[in-house]
Formats: sequence, structure tokens, C-alpha cells
Amino acid sequence: MENCLFCRIANGEIPSAKVYEDDAVLAFRDIAPAAPEHVLIIPKKHYDNVMQLDDDLLLARMFAAAREVAKQLGISESGFRLVINTGKDGGQTVEHLHMHMLGARELGWPPG
Repeated sequence: MENCLFCRIANGEIPSAKVYEDDAVLAFRDIAPAAPEHVLIIPKKHYDNVMQLDDDLLLARMFAAAREVAKQLGISESGFRLVINTGKDGGQTVEHLHMHMLGARELGWPPG
């Protein structure tokens, strides 16, 4: 989608602080972090949200990328949170499927 912010990042039109990339998935640092480590993990192919995803293997690849990012950031042992917001009521602000990885500090529950 030509006006999608995350598609433009995935295509290299907008610079990002990449922490992981393969042929299907990109992970980059959030520009407004909610934790000391806050990374967004996106599919390079556009899906508005998880309800449009028609490729379960892609979701598995996003989770595999999350494991790699956690190891790279040194938070795989201490722990981290993965969040996928879906739709307006779910708090999704960019209409491109993405997973937030938050870590490097104790995260309370409920989130906030």
C-alpha cells in the first residue's frame, strides 16, 4: 500500500533503526518507546491487521523473529512482552499488522 507508513519503512523509503530482517519480516526500534527496549516486528507484505492475515506461517515467522530479537537485545532470559493490537478498539494506530516487543524492565499487569 503506497501510503502505509510500515510498508514504506519495509521498502526502505523511510529509514528505521533495524534490529532484524529476513525476506518476509522486519523488526525495528519504535520511535516512541514505551519500555527501554521497544521493537516493532512487521511482515513486509501488507495486512491491515491479524484478522486479514491469511498465512499462518508468516505469523510463525514473526514469532521466530521475536525470539531472535530477544536474544540479540539480551532480554531472552529476563523476559519481555509481545503485543498485537487489532483494530481501533484494540488500540491499533497504524493499519499494518505489527507486533510490539517490550522489555529491559519489569512490566506490570495490567499494561499501562
